[in-house]
Amino acid sequence: MTENEYNAAEGIRRSDLWLMNDSAEKFKWHMDNPEEEKTPALLFGSACHKWVLEQADFWNEYAIAPVADKRTKEGKAIWEKFRAENEGKAVISYDDFNLMNEMDNVLKKNSLACTLLYGDGETEVPLFWTDPDTGEKCKVKCDRIVRDGDRMIVVDYKTAGSARTDDFNRSVLNFGYSLQAAMYTEAILVCRNPDKRPRFVFVVQEKKAPYSVNVIEVDYEVMQYGLTQYRELLNKYHACRELDVWEGYNAGNEINQTTLPKWAMNQEEEDE
Repeated sequence: MTENEYNAAEGIRRSDLWLMNDSAEKFKWHMDNPEEEKTPALLFGSACHKWVLEQADFWNEYAIAPVADKRTKEGKAIWEKFRAENEGKAVISYDDFNLMNEMDNVLKKNSLACTLLYGDGETEVPLFWTDPDTGEKCKVKCDRIVRDGDRMIVVDYKTAGSARTDDFNRSVLNFGYSLQAAMYTEAILVCRNPDKRPRFVFVVQEKKAPYSVNVIEVDYEVMQYGLTQYRELLNKYHACRELDVWEGYNAGNEINQTTLPKWAMNQEEEDE
């Protein structure tokens, strides 16, 4: 299943559901006003992801931009020919393609990452199910599903500014990766019916030299936190759809309150 086919398929996905964490109002706006083109950062992430996991299919969806000056007659002709030959494909720069190659070469030198990404298992697995509590249709697309004895492992490849464990732990919470781990493992429980909830492992790689790689597993506490997020956000989405009411920050016209962060409260106690 191509990315476009998956995007068009019915069901709410993790990235959509995560928007509900901000506000239902913003979720509804983004659903009604989808971005026609990805940002450069998102485009690079998607292309790198495809290159690492599905090189054989890469050229069916991506093309490398020619080095030509579009301000000149010759450059315009080169670009017009390029566009005609690669209609419908996402375009990446020559520099980005070289960067992806360098990252891929480093990744393949990490034996643990290679086992998870290129060993026995399934790659780019779409799963669709209906949530039994709300009746909402859901979908995920797992980068990899592998087995470790009697336990399944969902493997997700991420590019990041920093792959240090402490830094990525913050990203897990800030960008909803805990929700991702919960939703993806829930999909396998429903669709594949394993005896145990699968493990969820990130293969994280930095986007700057030396393109360091880290393998990080979601622990029990983070998984439980993600499961709580998943249930709360899916229930919120369901309620909004049922009522067709998509509230913003002042839900129910309530006035929000300022609160001191924990670090400020600890400072007050020290001053006393």
